[in-house]
Amino acid sequence: MLKRLSVLVVLAAMVVGVFSVATAQDAVALGPITQRVLDRGEVICGANKAGLAGFATVNDAGEWEGFDVDFCRAVAAAVLGDASKVSFRPLEAGERQAAIQSEEIDIMSRNTTYTLSRDAVWGADFSPTTFYDGQGMMVKSDSGITDLAGLAGLTICVQSGTTTELNLADQMSIAGAEYTPKVFAEAAATWDAFVQGQCDAFTTDKSGLIAYKGSSADPSLFTILDVTMSKEPLGPAVPQSDPQWADIVRWTVYATIQAEEYGITSANVDEFLTSDVPEIQRFLGQGENAIGSLYGIPNDFAVTVIKQVGNYGEIFDRNLGPDTPFALGRGINDLWTKGGLLYSPPFR
Repeated sequence: MLKRLSVLVVLAAMVVGVFSVATAQDAVALGPITQRVLDRGEVICGANKAGLAGFATVNDAGEWEGFDVDFCRAVAAAVLGDASKVSFRPLEAGERQAAIQSEEIDIMSRNTTYTLSRDAVWGADFSPTTFYDGQGMMVKSDSGITDLAGLAGLTICVQSGTTTELNLADQMSIAGAEYTPKVFAEAAATWDAFVQGQCDAFTTDKSGLIAYKGSSADPSLFTILDVTMSKEPLGPAVPQSDPQWADIVRWTVYATIQAEEYGITSANVDEFLTSDVPEIQRFLGQGENAIGSLYGIPNDFAVTVIKQVGNYGEIFDRNLGPDTPFALGRGINDLWTKGGLLYSPPFR
C-alpha cells in the first residue's frame, strides 16, 4: 500500500512539475543513449567528412562550424547545459547507415535526406526537417546549357551511396536525355572532377551546389540550372534504440523554431523569462511547468539552447544568410507564418 502511494505521489509531482531536475532524472527512467550521454558528458555527432561550406566545416582554429553542426551543439546545450560538449565523427555518405546501426554516434547531422527506406532499413529515427532542399544541377557558365535536355549525350558527375543517383536517372529519363554517369565515392572528389573538366555537369542537393559554388575561387564560372529534381528534406537522425533520446533531439529542434516564432533570440531571451504569457512561460520551463523534466533534462532546456546557440533564424543567418558568402534566402525554410514550412507543435 505504501509503495502504491509513493508511486502516485511521484506521478502527481511530475504532472505539476514541482520536482527539481535532479529529482526528475531519478524519477524518469532514462533511455540507454540518454544515460550514456549524461554519463559521458559529451554528445557524439556524425558530421560531413568532406565538409560542406555553410553546413559543416572545420575552421582555421580546428573547430567545427556550420548549420548542421549547430543543431548538434543545440542538443548538447539542451542535455548537458553546454553547447561545446560535442565530439564530431566525420562520415562519408556510405558510412552513415553503419554509424547509426552500431550506435557509434548519438546523433547524425549531416545533410541526410529523410526517406522511407532509410527510416526502415537504417534503424534510424529522423528528427524534424531542418532544411528543405531539392536536388539541382550545375554546369559551366560558358556551356550554354539551360535545362536537363541540354545534357543529352554528356557526362554527369554524381556521388555514389546517395539518393542523388536514382533521382538523376529518373529525371534524365523523364527529360528523354541519355547521359553517362561518372560516379565517385566522396563528395569532394565528385566536385573536383567537375571543376577539372572530367564531366559536363555536377549534381547534388542545391544546398551543396550553393556551398561549392560560393566557396570556389571564381563563382562566376559556374551556373546552377533553374530546375529542382527531387524533394530532399534534410535533418538530424538518431538510432531507434532510444525513443526518449529521439524525443529530446526532436523537441530541441522544435525549440529553435518556436523561439523564432515568439521572437525570442539569444540577445533577448532573459527579457522573456518574466513574461506574463502562459505559453511562453511553459516553453521556457519557468515556474512549475514540467517540460524537459518529462525527459529527464532541465525544464528550462530551451533557454540554454537559445542563449548558447540561438533560434532557428539566428542559426540560418549565421551560416547561410545574407551576411555570408552564400547569401541564401529563407524560401520554404521560413516560418509557417511567413509562407514557409517550419512549424513547431505546442510545448504543453
